[in-house]
Amino acid sequence: MLRRLNIHRFNIYQVPSSFLSLRVAVILLVAELLISQVGFMVLESYSFSEAFYMTVITISTVGFTEVQPLSPVGRFFTSGLIITNIGIFAYVLAVFSYYVIQGEIFKNMHFNLISASIDKLSGHVILCGYGKYGREIALHFHKHDVDFVVIENDPHKIEELQKSEDRILYLEDDATHDEVLVKAGISRASALISSLPDDSDNVFAVLTARQLNPRLTIISRSKDFRSQKKLLMAGANHVVMPEQIGGFYMATLFSKPGAVEFFSYITNEYQSDIGFEEVTYADLPAECQGRSLRELHIRQETGSNIIGYKAPDGHYEVNPSPDTILEKGASFIVLGNSRQLKRLRDYLEHYSETH
Repeated sequence: MLRRLNIHRFNIYQVPSSFLSLRVAVILLVAELLISQVGFMVLESYSFSEAFYMTVITISTVGFTEVQPLSPVGRFFTSGLIITNIGIFAYVLAVFSYYVIQGEIFKNMHFNLISASIDKLSGHVILCGYGKYGREIALHFHKHDVDFVVIENDPHKIEELQKSEDRILYLEDDATHDEVLVKAGISRASALISSLPDDSDNVFAVLTARQLNPRLTIISRSKDFRSQKKLLMAGANHVVMPEQIGGFYMATLFSKPGAVEFFSYITNEYQSDIGFEEVTYADLPAECQGRSLRELHIRQETGSNIIGYKAPDGHYEVNPSPDTILEKGASFIVLGNSRQLKRLRDYLEHYSETH
């Protein structure tokens, strides 16, 4: 995250960050103090306070009078100490300039805070890429309080993330690298969405993610139809082609304008109060499992409608029969307004208390 400096000419403000370590600077400074203190006490038989005084005036190059005249060995030791101190002082100054004057110490603190927040996440979504599609996904996740982490390596987009009014957890790195996916908590994540601009990068990100977490739900964007098969083979559960969806939408607007406009209305979260909910077998309380739609009384109790049934093999059935029973690996697609869907969630959560 801290690899943005390029070397054009050597100065303390452009030393590569890999050479600058706050820990090394402190170790060098402490080691110099200890060696100087011990050296004066051993070579010149100074007391602790006298040796400390000599150490301070020598390292600081103040140049006050010695506690007592130095022996030839003492002069040689002091000369070496002064020469060594020039290099240590230059390094400490470079570290101070980099970490304090340029604000890198605060960047490190910010990065450590983000890393600590990511380490606490579980069941979150990893979003690879913060382009035009990534931003829309992030907005949707914020609206629905979904925990997510963005991985992006474009400095301009990182700056946009930092200036965002919403608190967004992010990592600045290449999403195809194993290390950054591990930092993003891929072993604890529930899903990964790869919305990188290049299809080959999406293939690598999907392949890497699938190897790191075989249970992960992976959704990827694709620009080229030929990349769709490769992404599925790499391990993606779903592949979305925005251009294909856009073309289909425009063509259908001509042939079935009323149907498309209605669907657009009910799927627009900012204008419509209508939404969809997926109810899986695991969402049903034990008392509801094995019961038919007729016995669950979902329409009567919540006002929402079950408009689809997804079988374990992925086959969909529209307007399922009242005698349909939800099996393991299957799910119901429910349509309703926000109040009805909330009642549905409450109804299933407290089913055992009311029946």
